[in-house]
Amino acid sequence: MLNRERNFILLASTLASFLTPFMGSAVNLALPDIARDFKLSAVTLGWTVTAYLLTTAVFLVPMGRLADVLGRRKVFVAGITFFLAGALLSGLAFSGVSLIVFRLLQGVGGAMIFSTSIALLASHFPPESRGRVLGINTAATYTGLSLGPVVGGFLAHYLGWRSVFFFALVPGALALYLANRAYKHIPQVAAESPSGFDVRGSVIYGLALVSFMLGFSRLPEAYGFWLAAGGVALLILFFYFEGRQPRPVLDTSLFRKNRAFAFSNLAALINYSSTYAVGYLLSLYLQYIHGFTPRTAGLVLVAQPVVQALFSPASGRASDRVEPRILASAGMGLTVVGLVALSLISQGTSLAWVVLGLVFLGTGFGLFSSPNTNAVMASVESKSYGVASATLATMRMMGQMFSLGLTMMIISVVMGNVRIGPENYPLFMKSLRLTLVVFAGLNFLGIFASLARGKKAAARQPATPPPF
Repeated sequence: MLNRERNFILLASTLASFLTPFMGSAVNLALPDIARDFKLSAVTLGWTVTAYLLTTAVFLVPMGRLADVLGRRKVFVAGITFFLAGALLSGLAFSGVSLIVFRLLQGVGGAMIFSTSIALLASHFPPESRGRVLGINTAATYTGLSLGPVVGGFLAHYLGWRSVFFFALVPGALALYLANRAYKHIPQVAAESPSGFDVRGSVIYGLALVSFMLGFSRLPEAYGFWLAAGGVALLILFFYFEGRQPRPVLDTSLFRKNRAFAFSNLAALINYSSTYAVGYLLSLYLQYIHGFTPRTAGLVLVAQPVVQALFSPASGRASDRVEPRILASAGMGLTVVGLVALSLISQGTSLAWVVLGLVFLGTGFGLFSSPNTNAVMASVESKSYGVASATLATMRMMGQMFSLGLTMMIISVVMGNVRIGPENYPLFMKSLRLTLVVFAGLNFLGIFASLARGKKAAARQPATPPPF
């Protein structure tokens, strides 16, 4: 009976891990259609993606902490429910503003799923099978990334952009059913009293991220600068405050006292900051400049996640024998090559050159991701695996958010807050090339952060697993 319940947990977590990246990559292919329907500018259109990422980043750490207080299963099930509600309402959106609001709701659900799915597997499966189930979960994530552009492109082309959101209801509903079935014979355990939740720290953390990202997206306006500066000040206050809390929402001492942990997370932040918006930019490039349908553009963009999925398992296994910092740093080097190649594209660039750049990006990220995760988890004791996993996920979401924020800022400065059309294609191309050059420079600096983490930590002794 227990094995059957564990399989339900694995299936529910796998479906949820597939769904969240699938939606992220599939929605990119629907953006031009959304812009036409709601007559959105390029900057406002970017917020249909940023709203989801920003909300997920704001709630990720607090939801991870809340899961330790109330129980991970409750937060996981609530997360799927919020995610499905956001997807349904997004598909029924009646304006650009309503779509952004509904994407905010979806982001809350995404934060709940991200902060609990891996922890649930680690809590319910014994150590000897944990690597296998985590590998299945990781494969589901990359499958979602790979199928998102293809399925999203086909859905947007044949059924309209709303169908992309409605499609998510099927695997989401199945994951919700399996999650409820999984705990029929497994008791729910909460780690602490609800009074242990750090509300003040969570509020400061959320306000800091919102202020910084809103301000960053409004640069070079003066109020944008002050909002971004206020966000930085609040983040400094958050780290000061959390360092003195008995039960902090985020254990900041890991950044101060653990070099490998700090630099591995910094490398992840930089890598996601300089790569995530590439799919967004190339989706617009292929559909506006080359005139591709969403379906065709999706088939082109799938090159990166497919290569990434092929390399990630092998690089993860290799990181048990080779220093993770070497593999991860080499991956970042290949990513720089891909970004530089893509920064050279023009309105007449051949499709083969674009695909070649995507292959370099996929190979680089495939070499980086698994070894970097291995380095993060090897740098802490087993009792801190939950904190380490949540922190790494936070770096990923903040990086994705920063990537889109930087992209929107450059587009706003070069193009202005206007709709993309034939009359401003040259300015759009200038924005695209400048953004990719900045990304390449940022990723090049990230190589040194990756190398600075030091050698692989010694294997940690297992400790009592956290309650689920």
